[in-house]
Amino acid sequence: MKKYTIKDFDKKFPDDLACLEWIKNHIYPEGIHCPKCQKITKHHKLTRRPCYSCDRCGNNVYPTAGTIFHKSTTPLKTWFRVIFRMASTRSGISAKQIQRETGVTYKTAWRMCKQIRELLDEFVNPMFGQVEFDETYIGGRRHGRRARGAEGKSIVAGIAQRDGNIVAVKVPDVRSATLLPFIAERILPFSIVHTDEMPSYNRLRQVGYRHKRIHHSSKVYVVGNVHTNTVDGFWSLLKRGINGVYHSVSNKYLQSYLNEYTFRYNHRNDEAPMFQTFLGQI
Repeated sequence: MKKYTIKDFDKKFPDDLACLEWIKNHIYPEGIHCPKCQKITKHHKLTRRPCYSCDRCGNNVYPTAGTIFHKSTTPLKTWFRVIFRMASTRSGISAKQIQRETGVTYKTAWRMCKQIRELLDEFVNPMFGQVEFDETYIGGRRHGRRARGAEGKSIVAGIAQRDGNIVAVKVPDVRSATLLPFIAERILPFSIVHTDEMPSYNRLRQVGYRHKRIHHSSKVYVVGNVHTNTVDGFWSLLKRGINGVYHSVSNKYLQSYLNEYTFRYNHRNDEAPMFQTFLGQI
C-alpha cells in the first residue's frame, strides 16, 4: 500500500473547491450528463454555489447531491480531512479527537464519523477454502462473567477466510438456529470450517461443510493447521480499538463500527492508499 501523508492531502485538497472538483470527477468521470440536454455537455463552476451550470441550457448540477455532504454546512475540506484521519489509523479515531483537530462541535464530529462509517458497509463475496468462524462478546458490565452469558454484552459473529477477507456481524444469540443460516449464507459448501468446541457448531458436517475443531476450553489453540487464530487476531484488534479509542460503543451503533474495522482490514493489501479507498465509497 502506498503511503499517503498529510502533505499529500494538503497538496491535493488545499480548499473546498479542490474537494468539490474531486467529487464531480468521481461521480462524472466522463463528464456531466445534462438531464435537460440529454447528453454530456460542458459545465462551468458557479462562483458562490457548490454546483456546475450547463454551458448550453444553464441547468445546475450539484455533485454533492445524494452524498454524505449534501446540505451540510461543514466545509468540504473538513469532511475530507476527517475521512483522511479515519483512514490513516488502524484502530479508529474518536469524535472527541476530531472535534479537537477540526474545531467543529462534538455533535457535528460524531455525526460526520457516523455517516462516514455508513459508507463502509460493503458486500463481501461468500468465502471458500480454509475458513474460520468464531463469536465474541463486546461491551456490557466489566464485573462478573466476561464471556458467554456475560450480562449486557453484544454478541458478534465473525468469519475469516485465511489470507482473505473478514465479515463481522452483530447477532442476537449463539444458538445453532441463528449461526448455521449465517454460515450457509457466507461460506460456500464443501469449505473447511474451523471453529472452537461450542455445541452450536455440531451440525456443520450435516449441512455440507468439512468441520475441524480446536478445543479452547482445554487451552489448546493450534493443532497443525487447525486453529481460529486469524479471526481471534481480528477480535483483538477490534477490542483494543473500541476500548482504547471509543471506550464504549452502544449496541445500536455497534454494527457501523464493525463495518469500519472490517473494511479497513479487507483493504489492507490494496495498492491504493487507504484514504483513496475510503473516498471511493462516496
